[in-house]
Amino acid sequence: MGHSSQDHTRDPCPWVILNDLGGAFAMGAIGGGIWHSVKGAKNSPRGERLSGAVSAMKARAPVLGGNFAVWGGLFSTFDCALKGARQKDDPWNSIISGGLTGGVLAARGGVKAATVSAAVGAALLALIEGVGIGITRMMADQTKPMMPQIQ
Repeated sequence: MGHSSQDHTRDPCPWVILNDLGGAFAMGAIGGGIWHSVKGAKNSPRGERLSGAVSAMKARAPVLGGNFAVWGGLFSTFDCALKGARQKDDPWNSIISGGLTGGVLAARGGVKAATVSAAVGAALLALIEGVGIGITRMMADQTKPMMPQIQ
C-alpha cells in the first residue's frame, strides 16, 4: 500500500490511541457531569438542590468518563491493530473494531453476552460509517462542476 492513501490529518497510531482515550474520557466526564448534576438536583429535597447536584456530579461523572475512556481506548487500539494487520484504512476496520470492543467489554458476562454485544457494536459502527459515507457522497454531488447553460 502506498503512502498516498493514508490519512495524514491524524497522528500516527500509538498517539491516536492516547488522543482518543483522552477525548472519550473528557466527553464522558462532561456529559456525565451534566447528566448527573441534573439527576442529583432532581432527586434532592428543596433547598439542597445545588449541593445535591454538585455531590452527584462529583461522585458519578468521573466514573462515566472512565467508562467512556475504556471504550474509546479499546476501540482505537483495535482500529490501529487492524490498520496494521490489513494494511488498509477503510470502514471495515471501524466496523470490526466496534464488534471487537463490544465483545471484549461484555466478555465477563459469558459467550452469549459477548456475542450479542459484539453484534450490536459492529451494527452501530456500520450504521455510523454508512451515514458518514452517505453524507460524504451527498456533499460531493453538491460540489460537482456544472456546465454553464447556453441559451
